Amino acid sequence: MELGCWPGGWLQKLAEAVGPKGHVVGVDLKLPEPVGSNVTLLELDLTAEGALDRIVAELPNGTANAVLSDAAPKLSGIAVMDRAAGEELGQAALQLALRVLKPEGFAVIKDFAGPGAQALARELKRVFQKVSEIRPEGRRAGSKELYFLAQKLRATKL
Repeated sequence: MELGCWPGGWLQKLAEAVGPKGHVVGVDLKLPEPVGSNVTLLELDLTAEGALDRIVAELPNGTANAVLSDAAPKLSGIAVMDRAAGEELGQAALQLALRVLKPEGFAVIKDFAGPGAQALARELKRVFQKVSEIRPEGRRAGSKELYFLAQKLRATKL
């Protein structure tokens, strides 16, 4: 699947990829412009208590064909805290994907290069048949931002 070079256009591409009978859920603290009727956008902290239940309640039949998490933590400047906050977001996005994705669904999850991203990649590979790492071309020089594209949820989520 070709997603383009920058996440700003991903929601539109995901909506097109799943088609009018599919559904995409996007969760972030700041929402983009609406994309289409098959996309649910929620302004929400993915790590907040009850967030997953709220997302499931907003989805038709509580399921989705695709999950896009472009969330990033507010940086404090304290590396260990920032890394932990990023890891928490990645784990929350994974839990969302596991809860709502249909078997043929896919997830795009933002992360930052480092040990936490390596751990998330290992977990994704356990529960998805195909996991790709995407580094946007338009990112700032020196940015450690990356995205994981996880496709085809395994029948047994190990």
